[in-house]
Amino acid sequence: MIKVLLADDHHVVRGALAALLSLEPDLEVVAEVDRGDQVLPAVLRHRPDVAVLDIDMPGADGLTAAAAVHEAHPECRTLILTGHGKPGHLRRALTAHAGGFLLKTAPPDELVAGIRAVAAGRRVLDPNLALTAWDLADNPLTPRETDVLRLAAEGAEAPEIAERLHLSAGTVRNYLTAVVDKLNARNRTDAARIAEEMGWI
Repeated sequence: MIKVLLADDHHVVRGALAALLSLEPDLEVVAEVDRGDQVLPAVLRHRPDVAVLDIDMPGADGLTAAAAVHEAHPECRTLILTGHGKPGHLRRALTAHAGGFLLKTAPPDELVAGIRAVAAGRRVLDPNLALTAWDLADNPLTPRETDVLRLAAEGAEAPEIAERLHLSAGTVRNYLTAVVDKLNARNRTDAARIAEEMGWI
């Protein structure tokens, strides 16, 4: 029996996935969460074989959760299931040691087969995304620049970003200037748009 954890903040989607997987004789949903920061505690408590994670969740995104699971409990494999086919997300998923990356538009039998494959230690990638990501430029931003830009994209101003990241406001402004330059953007809003389209934030 393959034990599965589902993480998706859309209750209807999560419920549909749970119902779909319950029809399979070798799959058992042992936990469901609706926040990214609930994934690791649930994994440590329920010890699933595979965690199926949405990317966009409150608390922490699915890619951050996948990396945390790999670090703390590598026996649990992760499968990223997303509605966003951004090649940059695929790159981040691979860096987070995710075992699979599928779109929510994938046929149900493809998802079920993907869970079985990931549980067996194999990698599952959406083929179209894999081809696109192969030619995609690497993220030029440092982890700190990415953190700063992510908060700026959420609407935070320099003083708030500085407080949240324990930096000075001047340092935050320097980071944002560097980000705009690196991405050849017109301003920080344009930089955030570019980074989001590439799946870097």
